Amino acid sequence: MNSSSVNDTATAVGNQWNNFTIALTNNLIVTVLCITINYINGTLVHTFRKHQIFYSNPRYILFIHLVINDMMQLSLSTLLHIISYALYTIKVPFCIILLTITILATLNTPLNLACMAIECYIAICIPLRHVQICTVKKTCVFIGLIWVVSSMSILPDIFILLATEPLQFFHSKVLCARDYVFRSNYSLKKRDTSHIVFLVLVWLTLLYTYFRILFAAKEATAGIKKARNTILLHGFQLLLCMLTYVRPMFEQGLLYLLPTHVRAIRFACYVIVQILPRFVSPIVYGLRDQTFRRYMRRYVLCKVSTSSHPENIAMSSMRLAAILQ
Repeated sequence: MNSSSVNDTATAVGNQWNNFTIALTNNLIVTVLCITINYINGTLVHTFRKHQIFYSNPRYILFIHLVINDMMQLSLSTLLHIISYALYTIKVPFCIILLTITILATLNTPLNLACMAIECYIAICIPLRHVQICTVKKTCVFIGLIWVVSSMSILPDIFILLATEPLQFFHSKVLCARDYVFRSNYSLKKRDTSHIVFLVLVWLTLLYTYFRILFAAKEATAGIKKARNTILLHGFQLLLCMLTYVRPMFEQGLLYLLPTHVRAIRFACYVIVQILPRFVSPIVYGLRDQTFRRYMRRYVLCKVSTSSHPENIAMSSMRLAAILQ
């Protein structure tokens, strides 16, 4: 009897240690990925901020908004992931704040991609009016509209939550996930409907702009080819974003096939759905765009030399010319 108790205790301790090791490893992987992607994105933001050629161009403004939005979404989703392991439950008001911002950032991504596709279409198909249509001021207005439209999707959930849940719920602790907080049937139906509407509108926008660019010229120039490839990458990024909406069904299917690998499946789904799409943005412009790549190269490895900046080189040339005169 004593021997059996000792064996049971040893098994329980071993299981706890294995669970702790798995949780620690998963959190370390997520944290490292989050820091790495945010470092690259932070370098993009720093490069954008330092050079007028970027912050006076609507295309780069839309892109950097997408990058900042991804940084917010990735940081908050990583924080929620770590909280689910470390604390498991947190206070409902704090959870609502974190979830609201995370959901807003998630909804912003497809809308931002649609705006970038429209800008690309105008630049290729209506080049003479591009300067008048795509101004910095109008771009900032569109970014504001993106946040307004996304807010219109999540604010009704908050109102439904306030109207249907008892006061005790807001003083309790919950697992900070959308289905555990916004759990009303109305919220679930509205969420599914809004997701379908968002995706249909964005996909129609991407398809329309892509085929208009495809037939913009009989002989495709390098610029048109690049524009088509960029929109294709937007479509690929949107496909990754769509995984957020099919994640529950995807997880259930995997759990049905592999019922003993619950944590591994959920962790893999989290990495694929939440982290992988955030890694695409730096590739679309940070690596493919020659202008961004040329300026960004100075900051990636923290080898910033002020004397090598084109602006400083130009200033030095002007001073030298003045001296020679």
